[in-house]
Amino acid sequence: MDIGIAGAGLLGRLLAWRLARARHRVTVFDPAAGPERGLQPAAGFSAAGMLSPTAELDGASPLIGTLGWQSLQLWPRWLAELQRPVHYAQRGSLVLAHAGDRPSAMRWLARVQAQSPREAPRPLQASELLALEPAVASGLLGWHLAGEAAIHPVQAMDALASAGDEAGVRWQCQHTVQQVTPGQLDGQRFDHVFDVRGVGARPALPVRGVRGEIFWLHAPGVALVHPLRLLHPRHRVYLVPRPRDIVVVGASEIESEDRSPVSLRSTLELLSAAHSVLPALAEARIVHSETNLRPALPDHLPRVHKEPGLTRINGLYRHGWLLAPALVQQAIGEMT
Repeated sequence: MDIGIAGAGLLGRLLAWRLARARHRVTVFDPAAGPERGLQPAAGFSAAGMLSPTAELDGASPLIGTLGWQSLQLWPRWLAELQRPVHYAQRGSLVLAHAGDRPSAMRWLARVQAQSPREAPRPLQASELLALEPAVASGLLGWHLAGEAAIHPVQAMDALASAGDEAGVRWQCQHTVQQVTPGQLDGQRFDHVFDVRGVGARPALPVRGVRGEIFWLHAPGVALVHPLRLLHPRHRVYLVPRPRDIVVVGASEIESEDRSPVSLRSTLELLSAAHSVLPALAEARIVHSETNLRPALPDHLPRVHKEPGLTRINGLYRHGWLLAPALVQQAIGEMT
């Protein structure tokens, strides 16, 4: 089949690569200058890459957990098929709370346990927590979430573009798709088209951008093995280890489509929270910060709309890396 894809973010790259490997002819349209990271990159670049189907159930639909576990089955296999270096670790994750936040932590635990029939967070004794992560501050409450993972988004986005090239994907860059209809992108005909433009899909979908901010810290000597999530009263604060002594800290969640640099408030709150968890970060260096917009629908749930000749996927919100493989597999399976 001749396939057209509007959008070269994570969904677009996964679709393009999987479809091209299946011998379809694939053309991807995107306003960016190229599939590499550049100005105003796709939201998939601006993520810590936590794959946390259990932890994300706090305030989310059980659908997020179901799709997330499906994706965790797919990611190792698909990364092996990419045959390119992408850092991926599936050692579980840790959820932490300060002792003074015990009541809110217990409420979080109850909500997650009520939503998760598969993997309940396992409480950790202080000695167990320090054995798993010796660098964390003493006195923290901790839970281990088995099976959760983390991926390096920038490496994965680059690998998908490279693998797409190898499979014959055609990238039509600096092309902002204006009109998507069944079998057509801006009047160009295809056997089937996919609209995965995120916020760019307006007005066809009631999607909005939710601002997120992250920091990359260079922290030589700070040994961190697991992704950490701090139950913070204002933010979903997480710390994710990456190769070369990098720790990614995020992420604010602001109802705004402002793409300007990270705010002073976010800098103080997120990095102070991170330092309270890992005191050794005091001498880390901030080497990078960025903002981006997560595409969200009114119900904060992903949507897959299918009709002859057209599939729309949108609304992955803060769960892009967690949900994308499962949604891509579903969409390709339903394509006619």
